Amino acid sequence: MQKITPFLWFNNQAEEAAKYYVSIFKNSKVGKIARYDEAASQASGMPAGTAMTVAFRIEGQEFTALNGGPHFKFTEAISFVVNCRTQKEIDYYWEKLSRGGDEKAQQCGWLKDRYGLSWQIVPAVLSKLLQDKDGEKSKRVMQALLQMKKLDLKKLKQAFELKREIAQPVPGKSPNKNGMF
Repeated sequence: MQKITPFLWFNNQAEEAAKYYVSIFKNSKVGKIARYDEAASQASGMPAGTAMTVAFRIEGQEFTALNGGPHFKFTEAISFVVNCRTQKEIDYYWEKLSRGGDEKAQQCGWLKDRYGLSWQIVPAVLSKLLQDKDGEKSKRVMQALLQMKKLDLKKLKQAFELKREIAQPVPGKSPNKNGMF
């Protein structure tokens, strides 16, 4: 048993959300489900038989989802970071978790899923790129990152190494001061 377990409050989608999350991540499964009985239903206003809590595990991390009603909502103050080794992995998690979520909340590798939970889909090397002893390299990475919604590992590494793709002319457009179209 892990010492600390994130406890996620949903209106009435705890079971649906748990199944959704375990369908996305490998090494994941839904565990025990406690359901509202008649007495708990009377006290909470939730229908009897509805999932009250759902235990689930994602990549070895235990979670509990609660159907607690509409009293509380998720905010960006809490998010889960998914460290990815490749761009393919970034693309996979971004596509799966952002589907049905708030597109306006997508910035700098952050997204909100269909339940309003915030995720950060980041390359595993990001902290290394942002904390390099050469502050100019890290500054360039941060400047590149701030321009992105979904993170592009190749562009972040290029910013770190000060490499740019050769700009291709765009018909009817003039290059900007950096020679980009």
